[in-house]
Amino acid sequence: MYFIVKSSKGFEQSCQDLERAVKNHNFGVLYVHDIKQTLQNRGESFDEECRVFEVCNPSHASKVLSEDMRLNMALPCRVSVYTENSEVMIGMLEPSKMISALSDRAALLKVADEVQKTMISIIEEAK
Repeated sequence: MYFIVKSSKGFEQSCQDLERAVKNHNFGVLYVHDIKQTLQNRGESFDEECRVFEVCNPSHASKVLSEDMRLNMALPCRVSVYTENSEVMIGMLEPSKMISALSDRAALLKVADEVQKTMISIIEEAK
């Protein structure tokens, strides 16, 4: 269900390279959640870095929502850049497995497979 790779770069560089790779593959970054900062702003002690990037390709999103509007709850795709034991990791939940758990419609599974291939390329490019 998870696709996670170790980055050979630092945290900030991995984040920058992820944003660049997203754009290179005709996806867009809708929002970036800085989990560490959010937790610390609320008084929680949290030492690891963690940014969650909400990414989307409007064409793919439109296909999914046209097939099953309920899947708006599974959109957009999320890619995380985080540290764990001093290593930088980049990962996501696999779209094909997530969608197959929610629907058996062939058209949706096809879109999910396409998105997954692109998202893996994005992550590999960023690492």
